[in-house]
Amino acid sequence: MTELGGYQDHVARVDLSGGDVAYEGIDDEDAKKYIGARGLGVKYVFEQGADVDPLGPDNMLAFMTGPLTGTQVTMSGRIALVTKSPLTGTVTDSHHGGWSGARLKWSGFDGLLFTGKAEKPVYAFVEDGKVELRDASHVWGKGVHETIDTLAGEVEGSLGKNLSVMAIGEAGENQVRYACVVNEDDRASGRGGTGCVMGSKNLKAVVVKSGTRMPKPKDAETFKEGYQQALQVIRESDVTAPNEGGLSLYGTNVLMNIGEEMDGLPTKNGKYTSTEAYRDAEGVDIDSERVSGENVRENILVDEPTCHSCPVACKKEVEVKYTHKGEEMNVRTESYEYESAYALGPNSGNTDRDAIAVMLEQCNDHGIDTIEVGNVMAMAMEMTEEGKLDGLGDGLEWGDVETMIDMIPKIATRDGELADHLAGGPNHLIEEFDAEENSLAVKGQTIAAYDPRCMKGMGIAYATSNRGACHLRAYTPSAEILGFPMKVDPYEWEGKGELTATFQDMHAISDSFDICKFSAFAEGIEEYVLQYNGMTGLDVSEDELLETGERIYTLERYYNNLAGFDGDDDSLPARFLEGGIPGQGASEGEYCELPEMKAEYYSHRGWVDGVVPDEKLDELGIDLGPGTGVSAGGDSTAPADD
Repeated sequence: MTELGGYQDHVARVDLSGGDVAYEGIDDEDAKKYIGARGLGVKYVFEQGADVDPLGPDNMLAFMTGPLTGTQVTMSGRIALVTKSPLTGTVTDSHHGGWSGARLKWSGFDGLLFTGKAEKPVYAFVEDGKVELRDASHVWGKGVHETIDTLAGEVEGSLGKNLSVMAIGEAGENQVRYACVVNEDDRASGRGGTGCVMGSKNLKAVVVKSGTRMPKPKDAETFKEGYQQALQVIRESDVTAPNEGGLSLYGTNVLMNIGEEMDGLPTKNGKYTSTEAYRDAEGVDIDSERVSGENVRENILVDEPTCHSCPVACKKEVEVKYTHKGEEMNVRTESYEYESAYALGPNSGNTDRDAIAVMLEQCNDHGIDTIEVGNVMAMAMEMTEEGKLDGLGDGLEWGDVETMIDMIPKIATRDGELADHLAGGPNHLIEEFDAEENSLAVKGQTIAAYDPRCMKGMGIAYATSNRGACHLRAYTPSAEILGFPMKVDPYEWEGKGELTATFQDMHAISDSFDICKFSAFAEGIEEYVLQYNGMTGLDVSEDELLETGERIYTLERYYNNLAGFDGDDDSLPARFLEGGIPGQGASEGEYCELPEMKAEYYSHRGWVDGVVPDEKLDELGIDLGPGTGVSAGGDSTAPADD
C-alpha cells in the first residue's frame, strides 16, 4: 500500500479466463522506484516472465496511469498500455492522449492488469473502483467507431463528458501484428501491437465511467510552484506556445516542411531523403508541401480538439471529400499527424493530401498503426518492384493510393494472400520472402519520419530503443532540429550516444508520470521534480529522479535480454549504414556511424554489448523479487527460450 499523493492506491487484476477480478494497492517501494504508468506497468509485465507468448493467455496487458495523470498538471491526460509485443517480441508501452487516462484515474484506479483469455468476446466496464466484465459478442467484427457508439449507448453516461471507450477494430480481432487500441477521440495507442494482444484475449473494449476522484497534491506549496513554473515555460516556448507555437498552429505535421528542407525526410522506403530528390531523380509528381501542416491548416482543418489539461491543442481534425473508384467518400477524422502523413505519404511515394486523410480514418476505424501500415505497404512496393511478390496478384505500386485505400481494410481482415502477409509485419515479410534489404525495421518495428543519415542521434535512438525503432524513446530531433534543451549538429555523431541515453531516461520519467512528451519542448528536470515532489509528498533530487528514469529503461532492457535480445539486435537497416546518399542536397554522401555511437552509448550506460550486467542491476536497486524466475544476482546474459 502507498500513502503517496497522486495515486488511488487501487489496481484491478482481471483474469479473463475465469472472469475473476481482484483488487490490490500499490507497493510503496515499487511506486518510489518505478513511479507509475510506463515504469510500474513494465514491472508488472516483467513479473509475468520474459518467455511468455505475446498472444498467449499468460501475457499481461496493463492499462496504467501515473501519479500526475488526471491532475492539474499541464498535459497530464495520458494513459500507458504495457505488454509484450507480438510485433517485436520485446516489452512495449504505447500511450494515447485525450481523456481516457484522466477518467480511469477519476474512476478510482491506477491501473487495470488483464491476463488470460475470455471464452467469448467481452468488454470491461469500469466505474467507482469496480470492474465488471460484460458480453461483447454483438460488437465483435465491428469497427472501432461503431463499437464505441454501441457500448457507450449501453451504459448510463455521456461519451466525451464522463465516459471514455478504448476499443479494438477488426485488425485486433484478426491478430494483425501492429493492431492498435483507439479511443473515442481517435487517439491511438498505436505502436507495438497492443490491439493485437487485446484481440488475442477476446477483450473488445474497456469502457470507463469517471467519478470525481482527482488526486490532490500532498505538498500544495511545492506543487503550485512547479505547476506555475511549468505552465510559464510552456507558454513561452516557440514550440508549445498556445496559438503561437508550431505545435499549436500546425500540430506535429509542422515538421513535414522542416524535414524536407534539411534533407531528413525518408522517401520511397528510405531510398531518398526528400521528395525533391525523388522528384528530380525519377521525374515523379511528388511534393511534401502538399501534405504539410501548413497546407492542412489552410485547406482541410475543421477543428482543434485538445486533451485533458492541455493548452497546446496539437490535434488537427480534418474533413475531406474524396472520390474513390467512382464512389464519393465524406471523411472527418483526427489527427493529421506528421508520422502518419510520412508513412502513408512520401515514404510510400505519395503526396495526395486527401487520400492520406481517407487512410487515416480507415486506420482509426479498423484499429491499425498508421506508421507501421504505411511503412509495410512501402516495403511491399519495393518488393513488388523487385519481383519478390510475384504470384500474389498485382502487388503494390509506388504512390498507388487507390490500391492502398483498398488494401488497409483487407489487411485488417486478412482478406487475401497478400494482405495476410502484410498483416504479419516486417519480420514476417523478411522470413517469407528474403526481404531483409527491403525492411526499415529495427527489432521488427519500422522507423519514424527522421532519416538517421541526416539526424545521427536518431540512428542510435532507433537502434537502442527498447520497443523497436521509435522516435519517442529518445526524441533527439528536439536538440538536432528544434534546439532544445541545446542545439547540436544533426550530422555530427560524437556525443549522440550520451545524448540519446539522457533523452531515454527523461522520457521514461515523463511516460511514467504520465504526461505528454511535448512537455519536454519546454520543461526540464527542474519542473518535473517540483511537480512530482509536490504531488507525491516525496523529496527526491534531480539526480535521484534521473536515476529513476535510468532504472526504468534498464529494467526494460533486462527484460529484452531475457527474451533473447543483445547488442546484435541494436542495428539499423543496411541502407542507412552503407554507401552514403548520392546527389541529395545536404545529406549527400552521408551514412549513419552506428558502431561508433553504440560504443559510446554502451560505455555511458554501463552495458556490455547491449546486455545489462549484474552489477548495473545492483547499482540501480533492481530487485526482481519472487515469482519472476530470476534475481538481481542471476545470469543476465542467458536468453529465455521464447
